[in-house]
Amino acid sequence: MSDSLISIQIIPKTKNGEDVIPYVDEAIAIIEESGVRYQVNPLETTMEGDLTELFAVIEKMNKRMIELGSTNVISQVKILYQPDGASMDKLTEKYRK
Repeated sequence: MSDSLISIQIIPKTKNGEDVIPYVDEAIAIIEESGVRYQVNPLETTMEGDLTELFAVIEKMNKRMIELGSTNVISQVKILYQPDGASMDKLTEKYRK
């Protein structure tokens, strides 16, 4: 059972002001490769899983941005930690028809 939801907006600083979308696409690919459940939204991506596992994904995302040439990375993160279970579906079910 998942105990956490983490939403992340990753903002890499590029050397010459290049478009950040390819960087963001790479960050989302890291989430995909991790196998955690996730949902891409217009301004952030939400992941569902174990808190420790999700932090490891965030670490990989940040390190990859630097490998791609970013000089630094801002990661804006929101965390729901709920030991008895956290689910994107459960949290938003009343809004779906």
